[in-house]
Amino acid sequence: MICPSQPSLIPSAPASIPAEAEASCVNSDDSDGPSRGACLVDELGPSRATPAPRTPRPSPAATDPVEGNSAYSGTFWSAYIANTLVAVAIALLYRYADFVTILGGSEWHLGWIVGVGMVGSFTMRMALGVGIDRRGPRIIWLGSTVVFILACFAHLGIQRYDTPWIYLLRIAFCSAVAGFYGASTAFVAVGAPLLRVAELVGMLGTSGFLGMVVGAQLGDFLCGTDQVQRWQVDQMFVVAGLLACAAIGFICFATRGEAPRARRRMPPLIGLLRRYTPVNLLLIGVASGIGLGLPQAFLRTYVADLDIDRIGLFFGVYAPAAIVTRVLTRRWFARFGLEPIIILGTVGQILSVLLFLTVRSQWHLVIPGLTYGISHALLFPSVVAAGSRSFPNRYRGLATTLVLASWDFGLLIGSPTAGMVLHYSEALGLPPYPTMFLTIAVMMAVLTAYYALTCRQAQPAPLLQTQPPAPHHLPSTVRWRRDVQAAEARKTLLP
Repeated sequence: MICPSQPSLIPSAPASIPAEAEASCVNSDDSDGPSRGACLVDELGPSRATPAPRTPRPSPAATDPVEGNSAYSGTFWSAYIANTLVAVAIALLYRYADFVTILGGSEWHLGWIVGVGMVGSFTMRMALGVGIDRRGPRIIWLGSTVVFILACFAHLGIQRYDTPWIYLLRIAFCSAVAGFYGASTAFVAVGAPLLRVAELVGMLGTSGFLGMVVGAQLGDFLCGTDQVQRWQVDQMFVVAGLLACAAIGFICFATRGEAPRARRRMPPLIGLLRRYTPVNLLLIGVASGIGLGLPQAFLRTYVADLDIDRIGLFFGVYAPAAIVTRVLTRRWFARFGLEPIIILGTVGQILSVLLFLTVRSQWHLVIPGLTYGISHALLFPSVVAAGSRSFPNRYRGLATTLVLASWDFGLLIGSPTAGMVLHYSEALGLPPYPTMFLTIAVMMAVLTAYYALTCRQAQPAPLLQTQPPAPHHLPSTVRWRRDVQAAEARKTLLP
């Protein structure tokens, strides 16, 4: 109980202290979790502490993070349309294998081109994450879109599969995709209540599935002939670049109200990663990248080996299954916790890889397409949300790009590994594609088993708590201690 004669222990806040800066130290950042709420004083030290920057205003649904729907505003749908347009362009380039084949390359060269391209994406992730947290998503989002457009048009000048330029352009292309999706995902995640991060990221991700359907069908329309010619592939790159051009207007509209970030000194990147990085979760990201990279890189050559000309049916089933799953399960993450859904999604992805062994005709692609869509719909938002939960709110840009970097690393090691298995299994007299699918499934199973044995099972009850208890519900002793901590924080933040 506070004695009436003790008011001097709790000095009032100076008018020059921003409310956001005060709250970041007083409330221990409730959205960061009970062990992640250290204020700037803890991370930077008293001599380096600076006021927290203004962050994008949370969605109005923050007052009702479980049931509110006001987060789906015009800003969200503008981001959704921009994502859809670029997703169509990316899905259109699933026929990149045709481009390498026309230039005279094989599956070996395709695997290395795709894998080296992911080096750029992987190495750029950390810089992109820091850039998003410091400058906001808008600059990274627009800049990545411009690089994507230039990379698409520059492919028109490539004439050989063994030139260094094809590797450099692939690196630029993958880096642009990394920046685009990292910025758009962080843009939605930063403005969302923690309990709805998985839901909103998942719903934004349905734009990728929608783009996958349209892009795959458009690719079959442009290049779905028995003998694909160079002019058809060039047309594919031009259309992809023009779609990305159209997305720029929607990005500008979505980010039009984004306030400039205040300059602030960030803690060393290595220290942040050591403190907050969930290693077992990143291994799940690697496993997911390995599995999800197979259809994008090798489905075209696999079905060609089976005398199947079109791949649109696979993605035509994949995407609707994922969209329906996202809509029906959008409340599961808060209800059941993230870890069970992550494990369920990875097991489904392993099953999907093995189901490719059953394909004998075009219609058989429906089965792996269905399971791939369901597992992807469950896995991506739950992994991103688990990564965001591990980092403080002010570092959600870094958290998002770190998780996506683990997916890139899975592609980085998965595509070359698949290409080498195909190459050497044929030399050893083994069936190439069955051997490759079994090898990839075993790699993913090992990583999934490690995560299942080491993950901390989330409790559903805390996830369903919509708000922290009101201050007047706290015991008087707790209120007094909190107020004293606030007073000390104000003194530290004074210039």
